[in-house]
Parts: sequence; C-alpha cells; structure tokens
Amino acid sequence: RIADAQNVSRAVAKQIVQAFLDEIIASVVAGHRLEFRDFGVFEVRERGPRSGQNPKTHEVVHVPKRRRLRFKVGRTIRQKLEGGLSTGAKPASKTRASS
Repeated sequence: RIADAQNVSRAVAKQIVQAFLDEIIASVVAGHRLEFRDFGVFEVRERGPRSGQNPKTHEVVHVPKRRRLRFKVGRTIRQKLEGGLSTGAKPASKTRASS
C-alpha cells in the first residue's frame, strides 16, 4: 500500500520502512522515549532486581534488573478502536478516587 500510495517500487518502500524501524529500535535500545503524535509512545522502563521463587523447588532465586519496552496507545488510535466496537459498549475506563 505504501509503495502504491507514494508511487515508488515495493523494494524502495520496503527499504524505507525497514530503515525507519531500524531507527526506532536503535532509539529505544539507547533508552530514548519516542512519541508519535496521535499514534502512541514507545518508552523503555527498567524494573529493578528482586527476589523470586522457583515454583517447583520453592528455592529463592535472584532475578536481575530488566529493561522492558512499553507502548502507550495514542488518542487517535484509541478513539478509532473504541469507535469500531460492534456491541456499542465502551470499554471500562480508569476512575480516579476523589480526595
């Protein structure tokens, strides 16, 4: 679709998309937060080291710190997804406790 819409060959479109994805990967690996307006946000979250338990042996094990990629859906995508619900029901939203 991209190749047709931009009037380029599929090979060129594939190279451009792959280069774009490679840049996203390089940025998140470097720990940068990437925000694409109305699409969403990619960010790396670090989870600290902790103690865990082997469920089979009940042995306490050390779980090292880890980095995880988080994606938060943007407003436009969220609205389109909610608008596309066939039941007409809206998903439950988070409510804040009043103080």
